[in-house]
Amino acid sequence: MYLTDLDKTGIAALMTEWAQPRFRTDQVMAWLNRGARPEEMTNLPKGLREKLSALPYGGSVIERKLVSPKDGTIKYLFLLEDGNLVEGVLMHYTYGNTACISTQVGCRMGCKFCASTLEGCVRDLRPGEMLSFIKLMEQDEPPREGWSRSVTNIVLMGSGEPLDNYDNVVTFLKRVTSPEELNISPRNISLSTCGLVPKIYRFMEDAPHVTLSISLHAHSDEVRRTMMPIANVYPIADLLTAARTYGEKTGRRVVFEYALVEGVNDSKQDAAALAKRLRGMLCHVNLIPLNSVKERSLMGVSRAHAEEFAGWLEKEHISATVRREMGADIDGACGQLRRRVIHEIQ
Repeated sequence: MYLTDLDKTGIAALMTEWAQPRFRTDQVMAWLNRGARPEEMTNLPKGLREKLSALPYGGSVIERKLVSPKDGTIKYLFLLEDGNLVEGVLMHYTYGNTACISTQVGCRMGCKFCASTLEGCVRDLRPGEMLSFIKLMEQDEPPREGWSRSVTNIVLMGSGEPLDNYDNVVTFLKRVTSPEELNISPRNISLSTCGLVPKIYRFMEDAPHVTLSISLHAHSDEVRRTMMPIANVYPIADLLTAARTYGEKTGRRVVFEYALVEGVNDSKQDAAALAKRLRGMLCHVNLIPLNSVKERSLMGVSRAHAEEFAGWLEKEHISATVRREMGADIDGACGQLRRRVIHEIQ
């Protein structure tokens, strides 16, 4: 049992077990919501602080921080209590600050354009660890003037496949949106999956207000299989059926992530074929000028070409935008900073 993995019900049960008055539950939760450790909970009796300190905490600390001089994007490297490292990013927009967090240490999906999968998946992250990333960002980056908090939006798009860590991720989502904890609106949260079709159907029942993003990256199974091993298990037709069902059931549009790879999926013919597959669906295409990963042979396209591709889709009546490039000068892509630091240590 880790202290940070306990929600209010769990803390209440612990206080009852230790014969503490009921109001201690609210006190402990208030401290935990601020990311405090037991020794910092100064309004608790010394004996209670000692008991809480004897429990495994299960959080993280900031091991390294890089700030982009270009756009102010902050890349964090978090150190977990077992010595593992995992990344997070805080991005500044006019409407708020978006925290991009990881859901696993590494990833086992094997996508060819991603650095986070190069060493495979070490382990899943627990809910308390994922919550700690948000709390540490809020402690480190003060809110803007007139704002009540510094993290307003969350995207589960860092290292790992969120639906491969399903139970922990759903628990995290329930806690991060709970009024008793961080109280971030589920409509301000997005989850990105490479396409675990059966779990998409589960997810639309368990988290219907969260935005679903699907890493598509191709309009044909033939091309998608060259980039994403998961395409050998779930063909595009099945994936798009799940996406259509998600949109119809939740009333929320699905976002399709499409990393443009030079000479692979970036032609006008590719745009027309993609539009044909998506027509009539409640969706949006988020085009990504691929961040080149030196260990991979896939090369990205220019932003100008990405904008051209977006124009082709718009002419086909498919909503599309080009993702704003952020943090490219500070190892912004998933897994790059962690991988570099691990190699430095070795």
